[in-house]
This record gives sequence, C-alpha cells and structure tokens, in this order.
Amino acid sequence: MGLKKTGLFTLLLSVLAGFASAQFTIKGIVKDNKGNHIGGVSIVVKDTYDGATTDSTGKFSFKTFEKGEQILVASSIGYRPFEQKIKLEGGIINLNIIIKEEITELKAVVITAGTFEASDRKKAAAVLNPIDIVTTASAEGDVTGAMKTLPGAQQVGESEGLFVRGGTSGETKTFIDGTLVNNFFYTSIPNIASRSRFSPFIFKGTVFSTGGYSALYGQAMSSALILESIDLPDRTSASLSVSVIGLGGGYQQLAKNKNSSWGFSYEYTDLTLAFKLFKQKQNYFQIPVYHTADANFRIKTSKTGILKYYGYFNANHLGFRENSIDTSGYQDVFRLKNINVYHNLAYKEKIGKKWRFNSGISYTNNKDDINGGLQDQQKNDVTLTGLEFKKFTLNSKADYFNAKAVFERRLTGLSAIRFGSEYNYSNDMPTFTIYNGQQFKYNIKENIISAFAETDIYITNNVAAKLGTRLEHSSLLDKFNFAPRISLAYKVGKEGQASLAYGIFYQDPDKRYLPAANTVTFSRADHYIAQYQRTTSLITFRIEAFYKKYHDLIKTDLSGGREAAVSNKGFGDAKGFEVFWRDRKTVKNLDYWISYSYLDTKRDFLNFPYAIQPSFAAKHTASLVVKKFVMAWKTGFNWSYNYSSGRPYYNIYYDGSQYKFRDKGLIPDYHNVSFSLNYIPAIATQNAKTWIVYVISWSNIFGIKQTYGYQYSYDGLKKQAIVPTSRTFIYIGIFFSFGVDRTQDAINNNLKI
Repeated sequence: MGLKKTGLFTLLLSVLAGFASAQFTIKGIVKDNKGNHIGGVSIVVKDTYDGATTDSTGKFSFKTFEKGEQILVASSIGYRPFEQKIKLEGGIINLNIIIKEEITELKAVVITAGTFEASDRKKAAAVLNPIDIVTTASAEGDVTGAMKTLPGAQQVGESEGLFVRGGTSGETKTFIDGTLVNNFFYTSIPNIASRSRFSPFIFKGTVFSTGGYSALYGQAMSSALILESIDLPDRTSASLSVSVIGLGGGYQQLAKNKNSSWGFSYEYTDLTLAFKLFKQKQNYFQIPVYHTADANFRIKTSKTGILKYYGYFNANHLGFRENSIDTSGYQDVFRLKNINVYHNLAYKEKIGKKWRFNSGISYTNNKDDINGGLQDQQKNDVTLTGLEFKKFTLNSKADYFNAKAVFERRLTGLSAIRFGSEYNYSNDMPTFTIYNGQQFKYNIKENIISAFAETDIYITNNVAAKLGTRLEHSSLLDKFNFAPRISLAYKVGKEGQASLAYGIFYQDPDKRYLPAANTVTFSRADHYIAQYQRTTSLITFRIEAFYKKYHDLIKTDLSGGREAAVSNKGFGDAKGFEVFWRDRKTVKNLDYWISYSYLDTKRDFLNFPYAIQPSFAAKHTASLVVKKFVMAWKTGFNWSYNYSSGRPYYNIYYDGSQYKFRDKGLIPDYHNVSFSLNYIPAIATQNAKTWIVYVISWSNIFGIKQTYGYQYSYDGLKKQAIVPTSRTFIYIGIFFSFGVDRTQDAINNNLKI
C-alpha cells in the first residue's frame, strides 16, 4: 500500500508543477447558416485537450496554455466539420462561428436494432470509440473488456471471449476489415480469462452487434464484433513506453505527399515484478513473458481507394503449479508455449459514380505446445494410478484463411444494394499424447463458401429497411444453409427511432468436439429484436427487447475417452431486455454511462441432462462507467463499477446410463470497482511536440472477494472455488509520443494478465 500512495503523491506533485505559463481565453458563439444558435457543439484546439462545449444559446468559453498559430475545430452531429486558424496572442479571443448542416444522410433514420456502433460514417449511432475503450477503467485497455460494460455482454472472468445473450463465447465472432479473425484471444489457460491480442488504437470503427447483424457476416449464432482499421496517420511519429511490466516502442512514417505510410512497433512484456508485488494464486515457475511485434503499410491507390496491410506476431510462454484437488500433497502442473502470426490485407475503391468495391484477405497461423502433469513436493514428475490423465501433451497447429469481396451500388437517394462472396478455410491439426506415450492425431479441415446479398431501402428519411440473405456450404458437414435477415427502422421525432429485426444465423460445430462420433449438422439461432433509441450529440438512450430460439445444438458424450459431438439434438432459448444510458450533458466535463441487462435463458446442449441455465449466464448484469477530464490539469479520472448476479454452477456426471447432477448451486454476486488516472502534459519543441502520459490503474480497488465458479476433483467428492489470480492489481506506466499527440494509444498498454 505504501507504493500505491507514493506513486499517487508523486503524480500530484507533477500535476501542480505544470502551470507556470500564461493562459489565453477563447470564447464566442456558434450559429448555423440560418442564424440559429447551436448547443452541444464541441470546440477544441486541434491536437490538444483544450476545449469546451457550447451551451443552449451557442456560447462557449475556455482557457488554454497553447501559444502562437493554432487551428480551432468545431464539430457536432448533423453538421459539417469546421476548422479556423487562430493566433494565440493577447488575452482574449472572440469568435463568431457558423457551421453548416450535413447532407440528408445524417438526418435519415439509421437501422440500429441489436447493434452498438462507433464510426465516422454513422455518428448518430456512435457509442464507444477507441479513446472510450482505453479510458474505461475496468476494460484494462482491452477491446472486449470495454464491450462487457455494454448491455448484452456477460461478466465472465474464468474464460476469455464475449458471452452475449445466453450464447457461448464461441458464438461471438470477430472481424477486422470485413474478414474473420481466428485466435482473436491469447490461448486459453485453465480458469484464467485471456486478453484479446489487438490494440484498440489500430481501429477507427467499432461495431458490437448483440444480434440481428448484417448478411455480410456469418458463422456466429449470437454476436459479431466488427472492427475497421485506421487509414493514413496524421503525420510521421514515434512512441516509447516504459512500465512496471515491460518496454515498447513504435514508428509511423507518412510520405511527403501524404498518399502512403508505413510503420512498425515492438513490445516486450515480463510480469516478474508485477507478480512479486501482487501475490498470485498460481505458483509460477515460468513467469509469463510476451514478445509482440506488428507492421503495417497503407497506400492511397486513388482519391477514393486505399490498400491497407497489417501484420502481427506474438510469442509467449508460461508455466505454473497449483495444489491438486485430486490428491493431497501433490501439485498440478501446466505449461504453455504459443506462437501466433496474423496477416490482413484490405482494399477498397469507388468504381464509377455509384459503385464501391471492398475486399480483404486474412491469414492466421497458430501453434500451441501445452503440457500437463502431476508433481510431488520435491517437484518430481509422477504418475499416480487413477490419475494418469493428468499427464498429457497437446501439440496443436492450425492454419486459417479468409477472403471476402463485396460490391455495393448506390440506388436512389440513400438506398443501396450490396452483394458478394466469402471463402473460409481452416485446418486444425492437434496431436494429443497421453501418459503412456500413445498419440491421437486429428486433421480437421473445413472449407466454407458463402454468397450473400442485402439492400438498404429508404422509403423516406423516416422509414428504412434492410433486407438480406446468406447462403453457405460446408465441406466438413457436406451441407448447405440459407439464412434470411430483415431489419426495419422508423424515425420517432427529431432524435428518436424505433427498430425491429429478425434473422436466422448458422454455425459449424465447435472444433474441440470434432471429429464427431456420428453425422452432425449446423447449429441454428433465430433472433427477434425490438428497440427504441434516442440519440443526440451528448446523450444516448436505448432500450431493447429480444428473443432468441436455438435449434440443433451439439450434444456430446465422453464414452470414447474424450468429449465428442454425437448429435444435434440440443435446443434452447434466451429472452430478456436491456437498457443503456450515456450522458455527456448534465454535468460539465463529465461523461458517464449506465447499462443493465435482464436475461432468462435455458439450453440443453453438450452433456446437460436437460434444459438448464448455463453456467456462463447471469440473470442480471449492470455497469456504471464515469469519466472526468479536468482540462486545466490535463488529467483524466476514470471509474467503473461492474455487477453480475450469481451464475449457476454444476457438477455433471455419467452414471452408466444417463447424465446426472452430483452438485449444483449459485456463485455469489459479482462486484468490481476499478479506477484509473491519466495525466497528459505536453512538452513543446521547435518543430514538433513530445507528448507524455502518466498512467495509474487500479482494478478491484476494494479487494472484493470474487468467485467465478467451482472446479471438482476427479471423483466429484471435493470442490474448490475458481477465483481471480489476484484480488487486486495496480499498473503504473509512462509513455512518450514524438511528433503527434498519440498519448491515448499509450493508455492502451494498461495490461493485466
């Protein structure tokens, strides 16, 4: 605790020492081209955090420490971006700003049923952008961590992934620039949730669909996380990071003609110091170490076209021991080595006046070497009778390839039609070796060819529909599926709208249960969604009700020595409602959002004896996220509170004729309060600026005891709680950016393993 107080005290001294230079006051009034005063307009000095928001009469006023020639930016939903050069000298600058309304697109209804979107194209539906993600205290700089504060997502801490509306994590798929991403998360570790691999700041757009998503995407029964990578950087820049868990740096070079760029970064993460400061539940004999590198290039092929490449490499390893629940005096051992390579190449271009072409290919290669075993107190490997299964080796290699091409043609007004095709290839090659050296090798290849088409129909600015369908063929299953989808939207008043959506969604069986003992087919989910949303530049409110019906879920059996798929006789449903409220208006310079979800779900799948509430689904989840950025101090204060009602737990066993419960119950309610602080001063140089950010983050600040579930001994007679690796975690880091203000990128390095 002394270290925590010392760090905070040092940071406060740094803040108080930074205000010696002169201030300038910028004030004025904002009107539209009809002379109406405009409230809620964001006014900011470009590439700084100095600014204000106009009041209801269009007036604004703020102070800045910047000097010389600067650019003032005014922006608001529904209006064209405005920039004006100003010269900061003297005491007060008075401005009269006129902004013009955007064209019809921003006035038209937007189909949003089941979808949270943050992008440049549909500001009216924007919810979370990259800076929102990395300044959400409980997210710890993780894309999916931030998504868990939105309604529909569950607070599952013992396994990675997004669990949405009663679906498993495997029922949510992630796409980057339109193509499917495999191994989006680090390799699974027993009872520990792994992070997603990618930084939020390589993306400019985020779409989190909790249901009813576009026909352009498939093979996900519950949800789709759709990410769009950034285009050209603003200027050449470099970055450097130093923290208690590692070092990192990167460089981005923008061509003089601003038509192309290239860049790279490298990060080394070593949790040795962190684990010494915060005792872990596991006894690590090989501390987690990560080497991560990426590279990119972007080329403008024309005024309307761009070619983008992003490549990623990661190598990591770890090893730990835990007291064995099966036999006293012995320890279970787990070792992991992982190498992951990912490439993504995307191209988009306008063809003529009304056509647009989007395409992309991605490739993933993943290698896992996993070893399990049992050791005595002298740390010698042993094999005990009845527990031979604890000694195993899993060497897994996998190749994944995805390609997609989409053609879009504008029709009258905002109406459009788009169609295309997708090819998805996967080759999983696991080799499982048991205690006596016997090997089981599998080679699971899959080729999925898809065709899709959908149209946006705008009857008026107030009424719109999206009609689509998707056709897929699986070589593994040797079957076709046909999935129609429809969404409707109606504008209610100036700022509100109502939406309805229906769709059918198919998915292959999870590869971990293949090869199957019998012939299996696709699983299916039917989505029904009704939503009302009201959005302004400063306030978002939405309420959504849903019903989801599951068909042909996989049932499994252990009689062959491993859990394998045996049929598609499973079924289930999920229903509930969700509320989201975000407010940046009521309290000056304060941003907060509240989300709540109610979920009633049951399913009969895998080895469930009958339809029950799955262990990853809670009836009630809620989040409160609060952010306060103090302009004068250049400091952001961020708080998060996450809640989940108790989830069920089960111990299911096979008595020789059927599956039964040996034990079941509810885990305690989940509570988590997290806090982060970001101090962001700027150091001016003659030709550029060096930006620094100091980051302090503290998860579960009250040390609340959290239980994620229970694990059982092999005989089922003993159980122990699955808990976080440590009660709390504090992160401290300093980050530098040279050439452009990219300090928000640094906040993303707020890692927790």
